[in-house]
Formats: sequence, C-alpha cells, structure tokens
Amino acid sequence: MRVIDRFPAPAPVKVNAVEIPPAAIAREAQNHPAPSADEAREAAVQALVVRQLLLQEATRLGLPAEPQTLEGGARETEEDALLRALLEQEVKVPSPTEAECMRYYRVNQARFRSPDLYEACHILFPADPEDEPARIGAEAAASQAIKELQSRPDSFAELARSLSACPSGKQGGNLGQISPGQTAPEFEEALKAMEVGTIAEDPVATRYGFHVIRLDRKIPGRDIPFESVKDRVADYLSDRVFHRAVRQYVLLLAGRAEIEGIEIASSASPLMQ
Repeated sequence: MRVIDRFPAPAPVKVNAVEIPPAAIAREAQNHPAPSADEAREAAVQALVVRQLLLQEATRLGLPAEPQTLEGGARETEEDALLRALLEQEVKVPSPTEAECMRYYRVNQARFRSPDLYEACHILFPADPEDEPARIGAEAAASQAIKELQSRPDSFAELARSLSACPSGKQGGNLGQISPGQTAPEFEEALKAMEVGTIAEDPVATRYGFHVIRLDRKIPGRDIPFESVKDRVADYLSDRVFHRAVRQYVLLLAGRAEIEGIEIASSASPLMQ
C-alpha cells in the first residue's frame, strides 16, 4: 500500500533560476524567532531571497568586494562587503535638515525628557507568588504595619529595621533615589500615584511580596534641550529614511526578477533582519 505524504516538502525557492538550498533556509530560520516553525521559515526565506537579489545585482554591476574591519575587530565577509558597496552606490538619501530635526523634536517632545525620580522607603513582607497562604499572611502583616504607622508615622525606620526582608531595612527602609525600571512595575506605579510625604494607604503587591511604601521626595523630569539631542535626532531620521529607501530598492529589484516559491513582502529589507 502506498503511503501518502501528508506533509509535502515546500516548493523550491529560486531567484533568477538560482535555488536557495533548504539547508541554508533551515540555518537562517534559527535567526528569526517566531511563534511557529512555518513563520520562522517564511522570515528566513524572505531574508535569503532579498540577500540573493542584492548579491546578484552587485555582481551584475561588477562591484568589487572590499571587506572592512568592523567595530570590535571583526571583519566583513565578501558577501557583506558586496551588499554594503551596492547600497552605498545605489541607495542615496538626503540628510535631514535642522528644521526637520526640530519638527520631529517638537512633535515627540515626551521622548526628549529626563524621567521623574523618586526618593522612597519601604518595608517588605516577603511571599512567593505561588504560595497563596504566604501571600495572605504577608498582606495581613503589611496592613497591620500601615495601621501602626498611621498612629506612629515617625516609627517607619524602626519598623523597617525590625520587620523588612529587604536589605534596605538596615537603613530604615531607605531605597535612595529611584529611576524608572529600577523597581517592580507595581511598585513604580504606586510611587507615581502617591503624594510626597505620605505612606501608601494599602500594601503594594509585587512578585516579591507586599510592600509598605513611604514617598519622601519626587524630582520632576525636565525637557532635554534640542541642542543636546539634535545629532541623535538627525541620525535617527537618516536611518529611518535609508531603511525606507532600501525597502523600495529591494521591491524594484524583485519586480525585475524571476522569483519562485515565495512572494517578497513589502517590508522586506536586508537591514530589518
């Protein structure tokens, strides 16, 4: 009895009659994490087809491969040198003007602002996220500490030294200056909602347990002057325009080529891997 193959091999992938070996696709797929093997393979094929298109065009134009030493001491492969030479010659984009940089700066003002800083103290009652009885007990202990602090607010450091499971307890719970990302997200959100000089009315739950928090100071962020970031803005805008131009160039080459086994996506670019 003949066994029917339920999973036929994918169709060969060719660029102007040059086949991309399945082994190369399998290797490249490892560089494209995806929810499924099929999606990883699709991304790998897109990348390899684009690379083949560009290498064939560089060869057609007779460009020399002149590998350069990269930052860190690594050296370009001949193929990478060819790709760089091709894009340098064929993809020309204007540098952004200062007016364009200023416009981007003003529209995206929030990106060019230093973060708010906080000075706070806390008392940690530890509990594993998976240990429900421990969570209940830690929350109850934290609530009790808050009640005590409501009547004796000056005893925060004393309670921190005797009750907190955090090393900061030895310093009366003092965490020093806190910037975004330095604490658990729930802790950070609690700080944003608090008034300076107050103790959080309820324990704050994080993966570490429950926290009693006092906010001592908030240092508002400030706008970073345009002069300090204009070079960074110019680099960003140049890079964005260049990537867009490369995508358009790839689609132009794809339109002239005979490609089998896949359709080139509009977002395809050797710089977007």
